[in-house]
Amino acid sequence: MKPRQRKQYFRNMKRSDDSEREKRRKRRRLIQELGEQRIPYLSPADPGFQELWDSSYAGLALRQSSALPDGLHERVQSALITLQRCGCLLRDLVRVRDRDIFTAVSRALVGQPGYTYRYLNTRLFTIPWHCEGEEGQKDEKEKPCCDSDLRDACKALWELNQFFCSDVTQQTNARGVKRSRSDTENSEDTPGEGMCEESVKDRLLEKKQEKEKKEEEEEDSGQGCSHSSPPSSTPPPDVASLVQFNMTLINYMDPTAMTQLKEEPYYGMGKMAVGWHHDENLVPLSPVAVYSYSCPAEPKNKGVTEKDGEEQSKDKEKETETEGEGTSKEELKKEREGLEKEEVQKEKACWRVGLKVAWDIHTPGLALPLQSGDCYYMTDDLNRTHQHCVLAGDTARFSSTHRVVQCCTGTLDYIQKRCSEALKNLHTDPEKNTKSLKSLLPSTLQHIEDIHNEVEFEWLRQYWFQGRRYARFCSWWTKPMEQMEKDWKEMERMTQLLLDVVEDENTAQENRREMADVLLNALTDRQQHRQTWRDRCQSSLAQALAAEEAPADQPYWSNEDPDMPLPFDLSEIISRVESLLWRM
Repeated sequence: MKPRQRKQYFRNMKRSDDSEREKRRKRRRLIQELGEQRIPYLSPADPGFQELWDSSYAGLALRQSSALPDGLHERVQSALITLQRCGCLLRDLVRVRDRDIFTAVSRALVGQPGYTYRYLNTRLFTIPWHCEGEEGQKDEKEKPCCDSDLRDACKALWELNQFFCSDVTQQTNARGVKRSRSDTENSEDTPGEGMCEESVKDRLLEKKQEKEKKEEEEEDSGQGCSHSSPPSSTPPPDVASLVQFNMTLINYMDPTAMTQLKEEPYYGMGKMAVGWHHDENLVPLSPVAVYSYSCPAEPKNKGVTEKDGEEQSKDKEKETETEGEGTSKEELKKEREGLEKEEVQKEKACWRVGLKVAWDIHTPGLALPLQSGDCYYMTDDLNRTHQHCVLAGDTARFSSTHRVVQCCTGTLDYIQKRCSEALKNLHTDPEKNTKSLKSLLPSTLQHIEDIHNEVEFEWLRQYWFQGRRYARFCSWWTKPMEQMEKDWKEMERMTQLLLDVVEDENTAQENRREMADVLLNALTDRQQHRQTWRDRCQSSLAQALAAEEAPADQPYWSNEDPDMPLPFDLSEIISRVESLLWRM
């Protein structure tokens, strides 16, 4: 890592900590301001539901189960049950505010081979989806990485992903054309018949770029999610490029198996399976597509479309009025209240997605019921400017949440290149079979030690903290992680060589001090992180897990291990380097 990159890294870390503190501050202020009150929210049966959706939640789109191609539901639902049967769906032990907790939902990550997804200080590793014509990785015995059932399941999820890539793009384009027509009709300089379509597109694209620039400036100043009223969604260009979802996070939850679920605190929407959040680490302005499957299948009611929520409500009112002829007003009122209560109970019995404008107590929330097989899309800047939660229904539920994850530092290819960068500085004498460092420039040494820490704490320990969950049902990551551990051992050797140079009295004094500073910082960070990971692996929550799921404190070795150039516990070496610097 270059000095400028290192500075940026720590600036981002500080910004992340500041952002977390700011969120907590906003949450406290919001709860204080509300007191005992509740912010109103609307469901499809409520008057004004569609107007609220159009004005404040325009980036949300619902696709009923009938929109999917024939046969896809059956394949996808069978795939989700297969993942559960194979033991792939597990609750994650995540870290929130320096405290380990289990997620309420069980999860698995399926996607591009070699990709990972990091959330709540936890890195998940993909089970590769098996695309058409792709055999997948094989082990040393030439066996496929997954059994045939799991391969078929992953392939079905890939088919769903392909459908989403195409359908989200079409829906976004259709909405973009609709908006552009509305904009041109309402603008003062509406183009005449002679104005070409390209000019309209250029103007819309220009407006979009100006808006994006303004939003980036707001985000840099820390104001990106602090609007008190919903900002208008960023209009997509008329012809959007094909969305490329690179992974899906599979979720499963059975609310009847949970001892307690938190009540939604701001609106009184009901029990939450997943609390209010923005989806993390996504490509900016990229969409999210979600497939919902409730099981066992509940009776299929007529699905709710974007336009018919209020129509259903009006129809019910008419029916009530007709039936109520000849009855007293009081009886009619009671009957209506009974129907409304029944409607609310029906809605709360099915799973719902809740949405709100981030940190806003003025705009009503939105609760959208989901029938089994329904899908919803969060497009434009909805994930950035709004938050969403998942409200538990009465039955168990799977969801497949497809996303475009920011993967610049989260792929196997990336970390393998980083390993190669570090090992370029290691020279092996073929005759004497001895090793030495090619460059002793402090900037080079710093770069190598940064990579060393990244490999150990962002990859090896993240992988083993999740126990043997991956190797148990898919061997795709086994060989790459074994090779990464070999590379990491070579980096341990390089640190030991640097220590030898620093402790050598013949080393030039000026360079020696700089090298000792680099070494001390790297060793101190490493020691602290190792202790943190040890504590996490030995926590009561970790120890309560089954042996094959329990976190493994790996790599770990005794201080006397002859195969390792340095001890696991670095405290004695840190003291030696500190003493050396003190004497200089």
